[in-house]
Amino acid sequence: MAGRVGVRALIVLAYVIIFAPMVTVAIISFFDQEIVSVPPEALTLKWYVNAWAQRDFARGFVTSLQIASIATLIGVPLGTLAALGLARSSFRGKEAVNTFLLAPLAVPAIVAGSALYLYYVMAENVLDMDIKGTLGGLIAANVLLTIPWTVRLVSASLAGLDRSAEEAAANLGARPFTVFRRITLPMMRPGIVAAALFSFVASFENLELNLLLVGPGRVTLPVAMLSYLEFRMDPTLAAVATVQIALIAAMMLITDRFVKLSRVV
Repeated sequence: MAGRVGVRALIVLAYVIIFAPMVTVAIISFFDQEIVSVPPEALTLKWYVNAWAQRDFARGFVTSLQIASIATLIGVPLGTLAALGLARSSFRGKEAVNTFLLAPLAVPAIVAGSALYLYYVMAENVLDMDIKGTLGGLIAANVLLTIPWTVRLVSASLAGLDRSAEEAAANLGARPFTVFRRITLPMMRPGIVAAALFSFVASFENLELNLLLVGPGRVTLPVAMLSYLEFRMDPTLAAVATVQIALIAAMMLITDRFVKLSRVV
């Protein structure tokens, strides 16, 4: 009995540690005073109005949305094919390939961003064209985030699949592509949807990777928030962060409504 109570207490503590920062940020976004102090002098929505009035935030949001959407549309199919190949085939160097595909998750984002910046500079000198600071350059960098997430989540989804339905369909005369389209792909759907969701969020919220790659007129929302913090320190950023948290939470709830993320994540 005591052990069960202890486990439950640890679970509650873990949830408190996870959600306390988000709840704190949301509460601060309603404080009236510019310099945060407790208790607040009054509650207000003026910081949300101020965030809406900042053109850099609006442009950054649109840019982040474009980059995350396109990077997800490119990275998820590529990562899904890679995960399927790793799960359904056996070849020499398979573990090395798997490690290579998952490596970007282990490399600190600021290190990856610095390496990509140097690579883009060298590529620009060779190709005589602009790469860093362009939409294409940012999308290519963020695809490096979406592929590892996809490989990881889709591989986990494939590991739990029962192949008896595929074997039965093949024994009844279905061609390999038909088996994949009618049997395998629907069973992979939870992993693919989860991969798309997490890839989008990882790309949309990324700061370190994009920090060195943005250019004039092409700034992501996290970079715009960091730039705002250099000149002002008020709850406006808390308001922006609260809206982001609400949007991502809504996306996860809607996704979980149709595809149970607990099966994969």
